[in-house]
This record gives sequence, structure tokens and C-alpha cells, in this order.
Amino acid sequence: MLEGCVAWPEEFARRYRAEGYWEDVTLFEVLCRTAAQFPDKLAVVDGARRVSYVQLRGDVERLAAGLSSLGLRAQERVVFQLDNGLELIETFFALTRIGVIPVLALPAHRKTEIAHFARAAGAVALLIPDLARQFDYRAMANEVVAECPSIRNVIVSGQAGARQTALADLFETGNAARAGPALPHAEEVALMLLSGGTTGLPKLIPRTHTDYIYGSRQSAKAAGFGPDTVYLALLPIAHNYTLGAPGVLGAIASGATTVVSPGTAADVVFPLIERERVSVLCAAVPLVARWLGSDLFGRHDLGSLKVFMNGGAKLVPELRQRVEERFQCIYQESFGTAEGLLNMTRLDDPLKVRMNSSGRPVSDGDEIRIVDPSGHELPDGQPGELLVRGPYTIRGYYKGSEINKAGFTADGFYRMGDIVRKVDGYLYLEGRIKDLINRGGEKISCEEIENHLLAHPSIESACIVAMPDPVFGEKACAFAILRQDCGLTLDEVRSFLQARGIARFKMPERLELVAEFPISPAGKILRASLRAAAAEKLRQETPAGSRP
Repeated sequence: MLEGCVAWPEEFARRYRAEGYWEDVTLFEVLCRTAAQFPDKLAVVDGARRVSYVQLRGDVERLAAGLSSLGLRAQERVVFQLDNGLELIETFFALTRIGVIPVLALPAHRKTEIAHFARAAGAVALLIPDLARQFDYRAMANEVVAECPSIRNVIVSGQAGARQTALADLFETGNAARAGPALPHAEEVALMLLSGGTTGLPKLIPRTHTDYIYGSRQSAKAAGFGPDTVYLALLPIAHNYTLGAPGVLGAIASGATTVVSPGTAADVVFPLIERERVSVLCAAVPLVARWLGSDLFGRHDLGSLKVFMNGGAKLVPELRQRVEERFQCIYQESFGTAEGLLNMTRLDDPLKVRMNSSGRPVSDGDEIRIVDPSGHELPDGQPGELLVRGPYTIRGYYKGSEINKAGFTADGFYRMGDIVRKVDGYLYLEGRIKDLINRGGEKISCEEIENHLLAHPSIESACIVAMPDPVFGEKACAFAILRQDCGLTLDEVRSFLQARGIARFKMPERLELVAEFPISPAGKILRASLRAAAAEKLRQETPAGSRP
């Protein structure tokens, strides 16, 4: 195991191998097996580029040899920041082919985050686009290199700058080299994901070939992936959800076709579903609300769609029901973490389960505990903190000895930070531990109130955060995005919530109407930014002489 990573104890590793959870196979070998079984089958569609599995394998081999020619060696780290597309998929597999570890940054990350990842990982190279969305990544890379002496190479998709290497040139170098190094060992670290928190800089999550392949295959099985599946990748592929939960890796392991979407708007996605006969679509809450309000239904044939999956944050029952009605397919909820545990509703679950639960673990090897603040395990039906241990859940962050003390129990359970209930093996997400508002000792679940607000006919999306209060400590502030041509007042919100029978102390005591929410690179609402905005508005409204 790479120095700085926490390995599974040998007794667990032996059991995971013996019970078939871990297989001695690498990510590249997964691609090779599918290419051997379905050589001429369409693997990836990226605009005008359409490649078969045998072509994809060949391109990966050439690029792997080219990357190796730069002097990149097994277990070295590379900060990986490519845009969605075939080139990202090829480069990811090429790096893992030679045992180099991609640290999967997102296109929205900038100098502060990239420099942090490079320093934290001891990265020897950056992999970046040239220009995207009017941002020059090459100039940013030069600034990062100046701060991070470990970086030897900057590799650019597109036109490279001075002292940078064009990715396209490495394909040509690989043509000449024709051979790469030996394959890495399957239980070595294959990639590093980023922790998905909405505050602070992300932590590095080391995932091995064995554990990552297993989790991806299990989630692909739960989603019904097979050779006939056409999977639409529209969220960042460098994010765990789109890469391996089940994502592109799950599609490749199943012999499916991956279609890369050039955008997320309905006028891009709907025609693409029709043209490529997409059967599985994986979205996130902000997109769902927008698509359901689209006037494009009926203009495009969406009949090929069989599964509509949502992940990243819980979708409320009202919207799940509307998804099945509008898209005429099965809704599937996905709840998990880049650190490991994946829960999914099953395609044949009863309607009540599909509409309300956050799914159940994808593996029999997942050990689940629901505990109270003292660490005592709670009976089914009672909400508590979710702890997990299993064959694809990490035992610690990379070089995170201090963080690991708080994030993991002494016996290896990961603290997910979620409040859940367990009923008949299914988990029901109640909210995040840090998404509770303490109003004078009364705890308010932000997610509970958000679910109620999303039932309001004028509200498209809502987010509840804490705002400071001199008497109660905290009160609830509601941020809302309204549907077109709608208006709303705080009194109307409170009357609506009162009619739904919730306690008065839970009701928002301030309403802020916004056009959009601040979103993290991983697609999650930045609650910390909303809390800061609410606090600043209160500060501005409070006379200077009355401030504490």
C-alpha cells in the first residue's frame, strides 16, 4: 500500500478475497476483458467520435506508453483535471494502466484547490485542458508549478504552452514505443477521489483497483447495466458518481455504451437521449427540478429511457413521482460517498420504497451501524449517525492521520456524517449532522423543512441554513428559487408550512429569494456561502450601536 494510506487489516483482506468481493484484476484489465468479449461493440460516443471497445483499448495502450516515456512511474501522483469526453476516459485508463495515480480534480477547480491537491498528493504532473469556458488552465498551471516544486510535467489537452506537453503528442510517442511497463498490482492504490464536503478544501480519498472495481460492479448490477445499456454521462466524469457509481466504469465493466453529453440543459440532453437511444440517465437534484419544468416534453422521443437515477443529494418524493410520470421510466435513488458505501433503491422495489427511501447497500459485505451521539447502536426506525465498514469503504484518508481520528472509529467504521433511519434493511436519509439548526436547544433538520418547501407550487428549489440570533443562537433562514412568474412572501411560506402540520419552531424566520444557489465543483449547494450571506444581511440591517 502507498505510504500515507491506511490498508485494510489482513484479516479483513483475507475475508474479502475469500468471499469473492476482491478479485485480482486492475482497471485496465476490466477494459481488456470487455474488449475481448465485445471487440466491435460501441464503447464511447463523444460528439462525432465513436469508438469500439477494441479501438478504446488500443488508444489506451498507446497513450500509456507515451505517458511512460515522460518518466511517469507507478504510484506517482498526477493532478487530473480534464473536461468530460473520450480523451478523459482514455487518459484515466492509460494512467491506471502504468500504475500512475490520478488525483481527480474537477474542471471548476482553480489555483487554490489545484495547488492544495498537488501539495497534499506530492504530485509530479498536472493534466489540464488548454482553454475552457473562457478560462486559461495553462496560465493557472504555471502559477501552480511555481508553488509546487514536486511537479515535473504539465500535460495539456489541446494546445500546450511553453515548457508544457501536448497530450496528442503522447499518442504519437506511444505509437513509436508500442510497449508499456508491467501492470500494477490489483490491491495498489489506483486513483484518488476528493471528499465531497461543502466546506473547506477536500481531503484525498485513496481507492484501490480491487475495491473500486467491486463497488462499481455492484452498483452497475443494482442499476441493471448490461451489454444493451446506453449510459448518458452528463455530470463531471471525474466525480465518483459519474466515474464509478456505477458511472463510466460500471458501463465498461458491463459491456455497455457510454454517451458523453456536451451539456446539462434540457435542450441538449433530450435530443441526445432520442438520437443515441439512451437507456440510463444519472442526474442530480438541481438538474431534475430544471428538467421537470421544461417545455420540451413531447418534442423528443424519450421512450428508450428505462432508468432515471438521482444522486448527490436526496430527491423529495414529490419530484420522484413527477420524474416517473414525465419521463415514463423507473426512478432510482442513489445515496453514497466517494469514501465507499453505495446505497441504491432497486428497480423492482415497491413504489413506496422507490419514492421514499435512500436505498440499501449494494453489497452483502457492507456493515452498517446507526448510533446515538454516545456511540450506542440504535434499533431500527430510530434516527442516528450512519457508520459503515466494508470491502470498498476506505480505512483512512491519504496522509490524514489527525483527520482519521475523528472520521473513523477505533474498529474501522467510517463516520459518514449523515443522520439516517434503517427500516427493513433500507436507509432513510434524515439530513447531515452539520445541517441541523440549534434554535435554543430545539434541533431543526434542514432537509425536513426543505422537503416541505419543495411541495409548494411556487418553489422550484429550496435550501434551509442557520442564521445567527442573539437570543436563540440560531434560527432558520430559507433561500428559495421560484418558478417562473411566481412570487412568495415569508408569511405565505409560514402559512403553507403551518397547513402541513409542522412545529412552529421549525418554520423559517427569514426568506431570501435568489436566482440560483452557489454550487460546489461536485454539484452540491454551498451551504456555508448561504449561511455567510444570511449573516451578512443581518449585520447590515442591525444598527451599529445595537450590535454585540
